Amino acid sequence: MRKVCILRLGHRPERDHRVTTHVGLTARALGADGMYLAGEDPVIVGSVRDVVERWGGEFFIEDKVKWKQCIRRWKENGGIVAHLTMYGLEVGEVVAAVQERPEDLLIIVGAEKVPGDVYGMVDYNVSVTNQPHSEISSLAIFLDRLFMGQEMEKKFEGAKIRVEPCEAGKRVIEQ
Repeated sequence: MRKVCILRLGHRPERDHRVTTHVGLTARALGADGMYLAGEDPVIVGSVRDVVERWGGEFFIEDKVKWKQCIRRWKENGGIVAHLTMYGLEVGEVVAAVQERPEDLLIIVGAEKVPGDVYGMVDYNVSVTNQPHSEISSLAIFLDRLFMGQEMEKKFEGAKIRVEPCEAGKRVIEQ
């Protein structure tokens, strides 16, 4: 099974705390294996690890990652890299190409202006839409299409909390 990880670029702790946390939570919930954070933010690392501890599953988060080194190492180890941007190829076209490849996949999700070097270092620049919108929605759409909806059936082993679907109200099971 291929490994799918996220590289979060341009995180600004004073501004992007909530969005970067949601990038990690979205990645985890929709089937990714982990997230590298190009920056230092122990609060985000702690928040995501706490969710994994309580809600189960296997998901790692690592901060203080040097982004160029991360991309180079990923590719040296035989993986492919996709960068989510407004300026890339249409998401359906890229997902179809990526699904045909068995290599591990690193997905770059930017925050502030992404360095121009990124566009040339990756295998795919991917546009979910050519309109301004959230990087969280781009990641969610990309992962859903990549996994063809199967991520919705994922079981999170070791969960201490889980939600049991119900038509009305909330049903939370704590173990």
